[in-house]
Amino acid sequence: MPTRAVEIAREFGVSWDPETNSITPDGSLPHWVFTDKLVVKPDQLIKRRGKAGLLALNKTWDEGKKWIQERAGKQVQVEKTTGTLTNFIVEPLCPHPSDSEYYICINSVREGDVILFTHEGGVDVGDVDAKALTLLVPVGGELPSRDEIKTQLLRDVTGAERLDALVDFVVRLYAVYVDLHFAYLEINPLVAVENPSTGKVDISYLDMAAKLDQTAEFIVGPKWAIARDPSVINPAAAAASANGKISADKGPPMFWPPPFGRDLTKEEAYIAKLDGSTGASLKLTVLNAEGRVWTMVAGGGASVVYSDAIAAHGFAHELANYGEYSGAPTQTQTYEYAKTILDLMTRGTPHPEGKVLFIGGGIANFTNVAATFKGIITALKEYQHRLQEHKVRIFVRRGGPNYQEGLKAMRLLGETLGVEIQVFGPDDHITSIVPLGLGIKKTTPASLLKAAAASSRDGTLTPVQPSSPTQASKPLPAEAQTGKREQPQDNIVDFQDKVHATEGRPWYRPFDENTRSIVYGLQPRAIQGMLDFDFACGRQIPSVAAMVYPFGGHHVQKFYWGTKETLLPVFQSMQEAVAKCPDADVVVNFASSRSVYQSTLEALEFSQIKAIALIAEGVPERHAREILHAAEQKKVIIIGPATVGGIKPGCFRIGNTGGMIDNILASKLYRAGSVGYVSKSGGMSNELNNILANTTNGTYEGIAIGGDRYPGTTFIDHLLRYEADPNCKLLVLLGEVGGIEEYRVIEAVKSGQIKKPIVAWAIGTCAKMFATDVQFGHAGSMANSDLETAESKNNAMRAAGFIVPPTFEDLPQVLKETYDKLVAEGSIQPKPEVAPPQIPIDYKWAQELGMVRKPAAFISTISDERGQELLYAGMPISQVFEEDIGIGGVLSLLWFKRRLPSYATKFLEMVLMLTADHGPAVSGAMTTVITARAGKDLVSSLVAGLLTIGDRFGGALDGAAAEFTRAFEAGLTPREFVDSMRKANKLIPGIGHKIKSKANPDKRVELVKNYVFKHFPSTKMLEYALAVEDVTSAKKDTLILNVDGCIAVCFVDLLKNSGAFTAEEANEYAKIGTLNGLFVLGRSIGFCGHYLDQKRLKQPLYRHPADDIHIEPFNPRILATERK
Repeated sequence: MPTRAVEIAREFGVSWDPETNSITPDGSLPHWVFTDKLVVKPDQLIKRRGKAGLLALNKTWDEGKKWIQERAGKQVQVEKTTGTLTNFIVEPLCPHPSDSEYYICINSVREGDVILFTHEGGVDVGDVDAKALTLLVPVGGELPSRDEIKTQLLRDVTGAERLDALVDFVVRLYAVYVDLHFAYLEINPLVAVENPSTGKVDISYLDMAAKLDQTAEFIVGPKWAIARDPSVINPAAAAASANGKISADKGPPMFWPPPFGRDLTKEEAYIAKLDGSTGASLKLTVLNAEGRVWTMVAGGGASVVYSDAIAAHGFAHELANYGEYSGAPTQTQTYEYAKTILDLMTRGTPHPEGKVLFIGGGIANFTNVAATFKGIITALKEYQHRLQEHKVRIFVRRGGPNYQEGLKAMRLLGETLGVEIQVFGPDDHITSIVPLGLGIKKTTPASLLKAAAASSRDGTLTPVQPSSPTQASKPLPAEAQTGKREQPQDNIVDFQDKVHATEGRPWYRPFDENTRSIVYGLQPRAIQGMLDFDFACGRQIPSVAAMVYPFGGHHVQKFYWGTKETLLPVFQSMQEAVAKCPDADVVVNFASSRSVYQSTLEALEFSQIKAIALIAEGVPERHAREILHAAEQKKVIIIGPATVGGIKPGCFRIGNTGGMIDNILASKLYRAGSVGYVSKSGGMSNELNNILANTTNGTYEGIAIGGDRYPGTTFIDHLLRYEADPNCKLLVLLGEVGGIEEYRVIEAVKSGQIKKPIVAWAIGTCAKMFATDVQFGHAGSMANSDLETAESKNNAMRAAGFIVPPTFEDLPQVLKETYDKLVAEGSIQPKPEVAPPQIPIDYKWAQELGMVRKPAAFISTISDERGQELLYAGMPISQVFEEDIGIGGVLSLLWFKRRLPSYATKFLEMVLMLTADHGPAVSGAMTTVITARAGKDLVSSLVAGLLTIGDRFGGALDGAAAEFTRAFEAGLTPREFVDSMRKANKLIPGIGHKIKSKANPDKRVELVKNYVFKHFPSTKMLEYALAVEDVTSAKKDTLILNVDGCIAVCFVDLLKNSGAFTAEEANEYAKIGTLNGLFVLGRSIGFCGHYLDQKRLKQPLYRHPADDIHIEPFNPRILATERK
C-alpha cells in the first residue's frame, strides 16, 4: 500500500479588541470554522496550555466562540506568570488514538542542530531530555540518511508505513527549519494516523512552539511574510482588509510579540520603534510603574549591573524599569528616551518618600558623553516642575569621551533644576551611586581609597603620574628644536624599511608588539585610535597595515603618527590586501551584519590570517555558527560578533577598545600589567580596565567575546591562553545570565587545566526577582533554565574554588586583596612606571570639546539642514508646505532671507513665468538646442544656453533698474532723462521693441502693469517709466516700455516701497544682480524644455549650411627669405 504524509495545517487567529471589547467577526473567518469540530486555545507564547486549563477540544464554533468570549480580556495565571488573554487559535479537531502521538523538537546549539524525538508524545510527555532519542546535525553538515534517521531517531516507531511517513516529515521539517532560520521548534503532539480511505498516513502537528532568529529578517523576511499572508487562509477577508495598500512583501511583516504577562505599553512600543529606526540601541521594559527606583543606564552590560545592585540592596520590588541606551545615540534620540522615562516616573500621585533616578553607565568606548547628556538635560529641564513635585533625587555616574563636559553640565543643572543631583565620574566604582541613592551606608576599604587616589584622573590628555617610581619620558630629538621652517615631523613617515614578515608566536599569544592587521571597512576614527595607541605604546610601526573597501577604488588615506603623518593603502579586495601585506595576520572586520558573513569567509581563505574580530551586532545565528565552525577547522581565533574587540596593553588594540586616548592613558593600557580578563560586554571591559588600573598593576590582555548567542570564541578559549602564558598571573572572568559557557571554565578548574587564581562574577543576579522573562542588553543574556541563572553560576564558581565576591560592588576589593597576595608571594613583581609620550589631541575632537577655534572658511545664512528638518531662512520645510507659500515664498526666504507679502511672492512667480521662454530663435535657446543635438547631457546644454546671457541678451533687467532709479532719484523729469541718455549716446535699457507699439502693446507688459497697479502699495517707478515711454514713443511708435523694463521698474517699486526692506537693503539687492538672477532662473525653465524637446524628437547633430556663412578669401603673405 503506498504511503504519503499529508500535513493538516489549517488554523486561524482570533483576536480580542480592547476598545470595542469584541473578538474577530464571523465574516472574517474561513468556511471550515463553521462546519468542523474545533480546538480552541490561546496563542500568546504560553506553553503547557492543556495543564493550565486553556485548551477547549471538540467544540463547534458557537461553543468555541463562547469559550473565547469568556476568557478574552481576562487575566489568568499560568504557573508563576499572570497575563491578559487577547489572542487565540482556532483549528480543526484531529481525532486520533493515543498511541499515534509523538514528540519532536529541533534546537540549535553551538555544535549544530539537535533533533529530539520520542514515541510517547502528548500532554504527559514528561522529561523529554531524559527519554528522547537525539540526533545531532553538525554545523555545515548534511542531514543523515533515511536509514540513520530510522535507526537513531525513530527506532521506537512501529509500522513500516508510519515510519516512512515520519522519516519524510522529519527530512522536510528540518529543511524548513534551516531555510526559515528557526532557532527552536517543538511539536507536541505530532500525530501520525493511517487513513483507511486513502491508504496513506496523515501527519498532523496539533501544537507547536517555535522561535525565529530575528536577526535573520533581512534574509528570510520575505519568506516569513508569505507564510503570514492571510489570503492563503481566507482570500475574501484578506482582500477586504488590505484596502488597496501595497506592502513590501507578499504578506505582512513578522510581528514579534512580547512574552505572556508582559504586554508592551505605549511607551515601550514607542522606544522599540525608535530602536528599530536607528543604528543605536534603545531598550525599555517597565517592570513596576509604581516603583520608586528608576534607571537610565548607558550600555548593555552596565544596565544589568545597575539592576543587580538595586536588587542586591533589597529594592527589587521598587525597581520600576529596565533599559539601556548605547551605540552612540544622537542628542535627539537620548532626549526622546529620557523624556519617555521621566514622563512615566512623574505620573500619578507623588510618593511620600520621593523617587530616585540613576543616570548611570560604564566608561564609554566611543560615545560622546556630553552630547548624549545634552538630550537628557533638555528632558530634565522640560520636566522640572513634575520632578520637584515627585521629590525626585538624581544620581549620575559616567565616563568616556568628553565625560568631563557632560558631568559639568549635569552639576550646573543641579544648581537650577530644584531637585537634588549628585554627579560622579570614573574615579568612583560604576555602581557606587546605588547604595548612596538608596540611603544605604557602605564604607569603602582604606586600601581601595588609597589606590583610587593614587590613580585619580584629572580629566586631561596629559598622562596621570603614578605613585610608583617613574622614568622620565625621552626629550624631543635635537633636530626638532632647530627652529627651521621645515621640521622633520612635517614629513610623512614611511615604515616600509621597518616592516618584516611575521615570526611565529606561541599559540597562547596571538597579539604582541609586532602584530599587524587589515581593517575591513572605512573606519578612519577607529584606525586613528589604533595608531594613537600604537604610538603611546612605543611601537615602531603601526598596527594597521591596510584597509579593504570593496566599494571604492585603490587609494591611500592619511593618518597621524604622533605629530607626523603616515599613509595607509586602501584595497578593493581581501586577496589583494593579503598579498600586499604579508606581515598582517589579524583582520578587524567592521562590515555590517548583512555583509560580515561573506567578508569573514573570504578572510578565512587565507592561511596567513590567524585572528579575526567581528564588530557587527545582529549577525544571524546560523551565519555566526558557520563562521565559528569554519574558523575552528582552520585554527583561526574569532572574537565576536557584537563586540568592541579586545586589547593587549603595550602591544595591540582592536578598533575602539579602551575608548579615547585619555582613557588609555588613565587606565595605563600603554604598558602591560599582569591581569588577563574576558568579558561579554565591551562597555564593562572598559570598566574592568579602570578597576584593574586602580587595584592592580593593570591589564595584561582583555577580550570582550561579544554579547550574541554564538560568540566565535568563548570564555574558556581565552582563559586557557592566559593560563598558558607565563606573563599573565591573575585571571578575571565577567560572565552573565544566560548560556552555559561559565560551566566549561568550572570544569577546567576542577580538572586542573586552569591553576592560576580566577576572580569571577556573573552579572544578571536580578533576573530571578522578575515575574516575567526580561531580555537584557545582550542577545544571549536570558536564562533558559535554572542552570543558566547568574546566581547558579556564581554559586557553582564559588564552590569550584573561584574567588567570587559577595556582590559586584565588592569586586574591586577582592581584586585588590588577591593582587596584594600575589605580590607578597612573589608571583607578581611590580615594575617602575614609564610615562608614555603625550599624544596630540585631534583638531576635530578638540573643536568638539571647545578647546580650539578657527574662523569658518565659508559663511551661509539662508538654509540649514543640520537639525531635525531642513530650514529655509529659519522656516522649517514642513511649515513651508503647511502654509503653502509657493515657489515665490521660497524665493523670498532663500534670496531675501525674509517672508515677503503674498502680493510680492506672486509677483516673483509672475516674473519667472514671463521670462521662462521667448522662442527657439534667441541666442540662449538656440545654443541649448545646438548643444543638445551634439549629444551633450542636460546640464551641459543648460549651461551652454545660460552662458549667452549678458549685456546683449537678458542684461536689460539690471540695466533698466539702474538707469531708471538713477534718473528718478536724481530728480530728472522723464524728458530730461531721455535727453541726457541721447547726449551720452546711450540707449535706454528697457525701452524699445521690434514689433510691439503703443497701438499694439505687449501682452506681457500689460499683465505686469495691471497686477502692479492693483496690488502694489506704491508704483512711483512704474509711473515714471510710463512717462518716459510717452516721451520716447512720440518719436517712434515702437520705443515702448518692454517687458524687461517693466519688470525692472516694478521690482524697484517692490524693493523700495513694500516696507520689507530698508533703503540700504533695497539699493544693495538692486545692485548685486537679483533681477538678473530672476531672468536666469526663469529662462532655465525654457532651456530645459528645449533640451527635452530635442531629445524627444531625436534630432541629429546640427551643421550650419556653408552657403549661409561668408568666408573671406585667403590672401597669402610674402615671407622674407634669408639672404645667402
